Amino acid sequence: MEIAQIIGFVLAIFVGMTLGMLGSGGSILSVPILVYVMGIEPTLATAYSLFVIGATSLVGGIHKAKQKLVDFNKVLLFGIPTVITVFITRKILVPKIPTIIFSTDVFTLRKSVLIMIVFAVVMIVSSVRMIKPMKVKTDSSEDKLNYLNIAIQGILIGLISGFVGAGGGFLIIPTLLLLTKTPMKIAVGTSLFIVSSQSLIGFMGDILGNQIIDWKLLIIFTLASIFGIFLGNVISKKVEDEKLKTGFGWFVLVMGIYIIIRELFGS
Repeated sequence: MEIAQIIGFVLAIFVGMTLGMLGSGGSILSVPILVYVMGIEPTLATAYSLFVIGATSLVGGIHKAKQKLVDFNKVLLFGIPTVITVFITRKILVPKIPTIIFSTDVFTLRKSVLIMIVFAVVMIVSSVRMIKPMKVKTDSSEDKLNYLNIAIQGILIGLISGFVGAGGGFLIIPTLLLLTKTPMKIAVGTSLFIVSSQSLIGFMGDILGNQIIDWKLLIIFTLASIFGIFLGNVISKKVEDEKLKTGFGWFVLVMGIYIIIRELFGS
């Protein structure tokens, strides 16, 4: 086993820790680790990320369900449009994107670069949401839910998640809080199940395509991430959620800017 792989597997623990502490953000770490540390091509890395985040979130979601912190009605409400969109994105849209999108004498935009830049933009948007204090609504009433708005949000989340290989928890949690008035703790548990379903279904789109999967690497990385989610759950009980969210948000912001600079100006 190469040193880079060992480092990648160790860092995978932090992927799970992030999910355990925040209920989101795992893919923000997994894709850069897979690409920059383990040397996996970005399109394949987004596929791997979907499996890792899906499996890890499922374990975390089951743990939350045992604590009665999952609203399964809202899992279905968001999950159905999101899952369908992720699958279509991975199975049809992503494979249709050409390897070289356009080229001039001074610049060539490749598919791999586009994916990483879009991912970096998603990271920056995510970081702003994490850094900015969020007003949590405690009213869990489901009266006057705007189902059309929720469905549109689910489709957008699925499109973004499918393209960049992200679980989308950083988008799902605010949507649950603002559109369905879900308490924060239940929003985290509900988000984990939505992330799990959409990520694993999205990964199925890659399996049914022509992707060649290194299952040994993927399983070890996933097991390390699952181990991390239990560590994250322990840490989250000892540190204030807002401090964790804000600190991680600044880290994600720096990483997003770094990826853009590296992809556009790096060698």
